[in-house]
Amino acid sequence: MSSRITKTLSVAALTAALAACSSVPLDQQAGSGTGTGTGGTTGMVMDPFNPQSPLAQQRSVYFEFDSYTVPEQYRSVVEMHSSYLTSNSQQRIRIEGNADARGGAEYNLALGQRRSDAVARMMTLMGVRPDQIETISFGKERPKAFGNTEADYAENRRADINYQR
Repeated sequence: MSSRITKTLSVAALTAALAACSSVPLDQQAGSGTGTGTGGTTGMVMDPFNPQSPLAQQRSVYFEFDSYTVPEQYRSVVEMHSSYLTSNSQQRIRIEGNADARGGAEYNLALGQRRSDAVARMMTLMGVRPDQIETISFGKERPKAFGNTEADYAENRRADINYQR
């Protein structure tokens, strides 16, 4: 599982590097994009339903233990999805909050909801319309990793961005 985290972090670092090269200011008006859906990543296919696209490969934001603050290292992932959504105003997403196996069911449902709401709030601050976003929590009911190690727990503390067809 640690190779998954390493791969995710590597992809996030690449995305951050590409985002840093973007000539689009962060305070650009929502909806003033070109409509191409490229989100400042020239040459890349930006299609959430294409498995080769960064939008399809980078859909999870991971959190620290007992936290719902979006870590700085995942800001570029949220920015990439936000850019796509502002350029494609008909597209809808569902952000699914998750927690690790520690803690009670009610606590983890609430924590998962706060995680999905935190990602949604960040997206709306980046220009995504609130009606494009639905948030939900699965608490600890949908783990990616089934072990009891810290790496397994870290893999399960996340919010997943899922595009609706």
